[in-house]
Amino acid sequence: MLWRLDEGTHWLEESVERWVAAMLIDDGIGNQKLGGDEITDFSIISRHDGILVGAWAVDYILASYTNDVDAIWNFQDGEVIRDGDVVAIVSGRRSSILALERCILNVIAQLSGIATNTAKWIVSSSVPIACTRKTIWGLLDKWAVHMGGGLTHRLSLSDAAMLKENYLVGETGVDNSIIDLVSEITEDEIGAFLTVEVRSENEAIIAARAWSEKEPHRKCVIMLDNLGPDGARLTDVALREAGLRSNVVLEGSGGITFESLPEWTDCGIDVISTSLLNRGTIPHDFSMLIDGA
Repeated sequence: MLWRLDEGTHWLEESVERWVAAMLIDDGIGNQKLGGDEITDFSIISRHDGILVGAWAVDYILASYTNDVDAIWNFQDGEVIRDGDVVAIVSGRRSSILALERCILNVIAQLSGIATNTAKWIVSSSVPIACTRKTIWGLLDKWAVHMGGGLTHRLSLSDAAMLKENYLVGETGVDNSIIDLVSEITEDEIGAFLTVEVRSENEAIIAARAWSEKEPHRKCVIMLDNLGPDGARLTDVALREAGLRSNVVLEGSGGITFESLPEWTDCGIDVISTSLLNRGTIPHDFSMLIDGA
């Protein structure tokens, strides 16, 4: 839905357009096409090891806001880059490049940092890891996580449904609310998949049973909120004993850190979700230098 055949979809393109427009308006540039003085070259140089993400976005920025600037990339989105690599040569009118310099560096630094961090998590985990909708740059964050080898989970409120704790609070109690909401949700509302957030082993059993009665041949995601590895292990066993494990994808979520990943090995879950793949990550360090600098 975001990335096909090494280029962004229309959905991702629109997200880049909104982000760039906001960034350039803050810089006082607006939507006008840039142009101006002499032709020159700038080198984008990586200052440490990582994964490049954002080249496609930079090309989109240059095409949208200039008539005379192009980038020649020595590395493509998703490729490993090393300290000292000349990632790209940006050629064109000097004033146009200088006006866009910060925007270009911001986007590749942030997205490359997310992809690099995601790859570190993926290599260290025994199960797949997905980011959440707790994002800074929305779909751009999701794209970077994908390029780093992570899963994107839901992309928006519309593509997949989630019944969170705030939805499950009602006059009939959480247990009955789970049954009612799972039973009543329609195919159009579900979208790609349904996730039910639960806070106990008992709620997981109730949600899985309600779903198996509604859609016996389709899986539902049961998200274990802050149950930890031990709680996940007990829930997995309980679902198996109840004959419901094959009807669900079991997701561990809440309070997961990079250091705690070994604790999630062999605890019965199918996927981990965390916002730490993309929030609070260190941007990749790039320099963008004019020839002769």
